Amino acid sequence: MQNLTQDGQNLVNSLSRRYNLSFDAVMHMLIAVNNGNGSMAQFNCPELGGGGQWMRGGMTMVGDMFNYGLKSTVDNLCNELANGLANMQVFMPLPKGSRSNNQWWPGDLGQPFSSGAQNSTRYAIFPNRLAVEVNGNVTVYDTLDNNIGGISQQQGGNSSLTFSSQYGTIPVNTLPIVSGAGSSNSNTHNQAPQQSATQNQASQNNFVAPPAPMAFTPAPAMQSSQNLTNASSVDEVIQLIEKLAKLRDMGAISDNEYNSKKTDLLNRI
Repeated sequence: MQNLTQDGQNLVNSLSRRYNLSFDAVMHMLIAVNNGNGSMAQFNCPELGGGGQWMRGGMTMVGDMFNYGLKSTVDNLCNELANGLANMQVFMPLPKGSRSNNQWWPGDLGQPFSSGAQNSTRYAIFPNRLAVEVNGNVTVYDTLDNNIGGISQQQGGNSSLTFSSQYGTIPVNTLPIVSGAGSSNSNTHNQAPQQSATQNQASQNNFVAPPAPMAFTPAPAMQSSQNLTNASSVDEVIQLIEKLAKLRDMGAISDNEYNSKKTDLLNRI
């Protein structure tokens, strides 16, 4: 991890005090916002409800979807971090070509928002990129539109890596290769259909994988100016009910909890 400048230290310490968060929590969010170029962030911070997503000027998603106070805290914190990154030198620049002792992935990827290791295999997850090191060989994949939550490895070999996504459990070798071993054959990977992802059976997970980030689904733009506010509200409620139904089907919430939240949402229309 890059060291902070004095301005960066002051920024993190100030936000830590004002938001009543630990230094490490604010630092985690700073790295996430920096990885998203100041306009978005994917994070997994226990002090902020676990996994979530932030988009500047858009919706903020947190693990507790009805905790609007937490959403506001994440949104305000990320906006302040983005402003700090835009207006001051937050990180100490590294000498060209250098990397930290723990950084095994290509330096142009920045800092991952999740990483892990098992035996001779390591992985790091970045916005739109997945880096995997097997026996010292690093391969970088294009993650397309997958929201990766963690990497799994089947018993008996390193060639059976899979990752969890909103589409299910998907083999890593179906992703297009950006750089590393096998990059000359990346066209083969590009031809793998994404629709087949849901047909793959889950592999035994040898990694302690972080929770999957929640998929960000912005509300569709409305064409008519008449009743725009009400239409947007109805559309957002419908999307939230659909998400609740998925949580119920997954067993994350009970039928009673689903019906209670559904009734509450419908009363807002």
